[in-house]
Amino acid sequence: MPQQLLLADSDTSKDVLTFVGRALRISDEGVRLQASNGVLALTAAALAPHGLFDHTPTVLAMRIVHADPELECDVVVGSLTATDDDRALSLPETGLSPAWAGVAPPRGPWQPTTSIAASVIAQRAQWGISAVARGATPGSGEEAVRALRAAIWGEPDEDLGGLPRGVAFAADAFGFISGDEQVPVTVSGRWTRLAFRRGHVLARGPVATGLTAVRGTGISE
Repeated sequence: MPQQLLLADSDTSKDVLTFVGRALRISDEGVRLQASNGVLALTAAALAPHGLFDHTPTVLAMRIVHADPELECDVVVGSLTATDDDRALSLPETGLSPAWAGVAPPRGPWQPTTSIAASVIAQRAQWGISAVARGATPGSGEEAVRALRAAIWGEPDEDLGGLPRGVAFAADAFGFISGDEQVPVTVSGRWTRLAFRRGHVLARGPVATGLTAVRGTGISE
């Protein structure tokens, strides 16, 4: 019988499936599940470098939910499946080992620095999505598209306080942006965290070293 995640209630189960579904639309590198003491942390890579010369920053999305107090796990999975028990989700038989999962954000301490309006984050996400769409010509190979994404999402953005634009991509892709929220920004070592009400976005350098800056010419902001 497959192993299961037992969550706090049916709404939490649906929430977890939504997060996993969004993660799998972005990449095939899975979701890390870390559970202990009644808390389940789900982490997925919105952006991550591939290889030594890839300067894409590591940008993670994280959501924390309540789970069964006896649940203990630390595994990366490529899917989760609903079961007859609306509080339980079935784990796949095998896990994944993506490189990004070996780069864990610190538990703290986190030092507050500033805050950013959710509306600004949403605007920069849409700008980046448009830039990727315009730059990806028909027939572009995987490496060309990856380089384009690294240039656009890895570039430090002044409107985001110098953070890589990928933090806006992650927030948008995982559905964290809502309303007129002011999003607190904190730092711990090389990591920066944006704490949305719906989840967290964490970014770790390097950011776009040696990449050509992406200009906004011809793209509406």
